[in-house]
Amino acid sequence: MLSSVQDSTRAAAGRYLAKALFACATVPLVAACGGGSSGTGTSSTATAGSPSPTPSPAPSPTPAPASIAGLHVVGNAIQNASGQPIVLHGVDKSGSEFACIQNNGFFDPPGSETDGTVAAIASWTGVNAVRVPMNEDCWLAINGAPAAYSGTAYQNEIKAFVTRLTQAGLVAILDLHWNAAGTAQATGQQPMPDADHSVTFWSQVAAAFKDNDSVIFDAYNEPYPDSNSDTTEAWRCWRDGGTCAGVSYQVAGMQQIVTAIRAAGANNVIMLGGVQYSNALSQWLAYKPQDPANNLAASWHMYGGNVCSSTTCWNQAPATVIAQVPVVAGEFGESTNGGDCSTTVVTAFTDWMDAHKGSYLAWSWNTWGGCLSLVSDTAKGTPTSTWGAFIKTRVAQ
Repeated sequence: MLSSVQDSTRAAAGRYLAKALFACATVPLVAACGGGSSGTGTSSTATAGSPSPTPSPAPSPTPAPASIAGLHVVGNAIQNASGQPIVLHGVDKSGSEFACIQNNGFFDPPGSETDGTVAAIASWTGVNAVRVPMNEDCWLAINGAPAAYSGTAYQNEIKAFVTRLTQAGLVAILDLHWNAAGTAQATGQQPMPDADHSVTFWSQVAAAFKDNDSVIFDAYNEPYPDSNSDTTEAWRCWRDGGTCAGVSYQVAGMQQIVTAIRAAGANNVIMLGGVQYSNALSQWLAYKPQDPANNLAASWHMYGGNVCSSTTCWNQAPATVIAQVPVVAGEFGESTNGGDCSTTVVTAFTDWMDAHKGSYLAWSWNTWGGCLSLVSDTAKGTPTSTWGAFIKTRVAQ
């Protein structure tokens, strides 16, 4: 969620680290930023070292509703199997990117994957998508990820949650949110996917969900190579990976990730966030990876305080991109750190996106407090008085 502000500590438990002016956050307040994401989030109620949980029972494998089945890209729209355009309006559900690595369960709060949260989200009229942040180490069971919450246990929880979402008529967007190169532990957002593990992560995730075309893959939460710059080198690194300015490890570029997903037999729609914490789309079209399935969408994060957070900016690169490919704002909010409870920027932004038939998901369906929490109770779906009430009303229009 945050970008430049993203690395200052957020005050309460479960808050993300904010990163600077670009804004997408880090842990729970902004948690995965949803707003950005670097930092260390903490689960709101779980206690580290708590007993291993009983795995959630997987729901019966019934098909997703026809309205969200067969998602694919045609021009600048996402369509379903019947050829109907699908505009995504939804929420981020942070927790599955940080709780596991902190030995605090799978989601935040623990149990929110089965306690009625999915039904509560689906009860908001107009909501048809949920973004699910993921942790590389927990999926792969590497680098000391807690055994109770990683590997098969983590994978099964994510699979069961995705099944519940799609059966409820909600598109599931799976996002690689936290990663780390080498033997470092994935405890926060990094500048780019790592060549050591991220390609393997996506190969496995793609293989797991290739038969569910109501699932969209969001390749990487918030890229910020070349020291968070919107430069030719940043975009080269973004697409091609390798040795990159401002990154201390070997990078897996977006082309590598797209290729790995397709090699796994998955033709799902893939979202690719631009540089500067997914806020810059200036060279997205020029560096768009090759995709034999032609199923790519641009992922865009927009928070008040970002470099591109005004209509003047939106009418430049974003307008050019959205005219040619689907644009999904996987995260947005009034400010990068959850400190502004007004709705001036988000009103203008959703007006602009609606006028351009763009998709958007709000950060975040969590109860950390502050102005980026959508609800005061995840299982009941009670909207917070400002941000939650605004989104609930907006998507119902």
